[in-house]
Amino acid sequence: MTEIEIGRGKRGRRAYAFDDIAVVPSRRTRDPKEVSIAWQIDAYRFELPFLAAPMDSVVSPQTAIRIGELGGLGVLNLEGLWTRYEDPQPLLDEIAEMDEATATRRLQEIYAAPIKEELIGQRIKEVRDSGVVTAAALSPQRTAQFSKAVVDAGVDIFVIRGTTVSAEHVSGASEPLNLKQFIYELDVPVIVGGCATYTAALHLMRTGAAGVLVGFGGGAAHTTRNVLGIQVPMATAVADVAAARRDYMDESGGRYVHVIADGGVGWSGDLPKAIACGADAVMMGSPLARATDAPGKGHHWGMEAVHEDVPRGKLVDLGIVGTTEEILAGPSHIPDGSMNFFGALRRAMATTGYSELKEFQRVEVTVADSQHRR
Repeated sequence: MTEIEIGRGKRGRRAYAFDDIAVVPSRRTRDPKEVSIAWQIDAYRFELPFLAAPMDSVVSPQTAIRIGELGGLGVLNLEGLWTRYEDPQPLLDEIAEMDEATATRRLQEIYAAPIKEELIGQRIKEVRDSGVVTAAALSPQRTAQFSKAVVDAGVDIFVIRGTTVSAEHVSGASEPLNLKQFIYELDVPVIVGGCATYTAALHLMRTGAAGVLVGFGGGAAHTTRNVLGIQVPMATAVADVAAARRDYMDESGGRYVHVIADGGVGWSGDLPKAIACGADAVMMGSPLARATDAPGKGHHWGMEAVHEDVPRGKLVDLGIVGTTEEILAGPSHIPDGSMNFFGALRRAMATTGYSELKEFQRVEVTVADSQHRR
């Protein structure tokens, strides 16, 4: 790969965000009604290839159920308000009224309340009793502590999600989570991430994970690049991890690990670009935070924003555009790509002649000249 000389003592590889690339039409087109965007991971099939991000502004037990009914997978944050408070609604109302200048300090205070193990089981049961596939997320730091409660409650898919997750965490202060042993002993499929490089992804795939989340600091509420100086453009990150998936298939004798783009999909046009770079599905936060029925009512924040020592996120007011159903499946009343995400994916695939997601991963892309970007 071509490297750019930053200075005499440092070189770097050029990397691309979704804004930098575009999908190229082919010689064939297709009726959108003949396109399948269904996705299956382990024994679970979904009509929409996406997971709703485990963020309190996006997923409550009620919205997880609604997203499941619409064909997606809502992932409940088990370290959020729903497992710290019996009734988080007054706090959600308060957050919706906060100004940006004081929000971080108050969020830190709200999230300082302890996680209650009994609420973990209660929230998972709420979703499970509805009949939809149940998914829940913990950070690597909390996984060993609460995983038994999660599995005992009957979760279908376990998500271990952090800003970055490695298979080789080093700590002199505490015993790090042994991902390979943990996943081997668990009876449910595990999705783990984020990661942003070929090598990190390959190591996570070797732990036995069913899926790997790709992303680092690319969300709408992230300030990771400003605070830590770390960010990897998503188009390059997804393509690198897709290459790791291909090589791991050869190494493992055919075991397929799903690649899930987590971050950078803010508009419907980013979705086909993520699939074109090699993603099997996407994890979305900010688009769903704009729903009338989202817990945050147009306000959006992540767990990075409430870190007690180094907050790397912020509370943002994204506004409201429509219902969850309209944002996911239309109809759209706005031409900016904030609604009907999966109608847009279906049409992009039809326009380029593809009928299945796996085929669409091979579509041609170009690097857009700067004046042609959004």
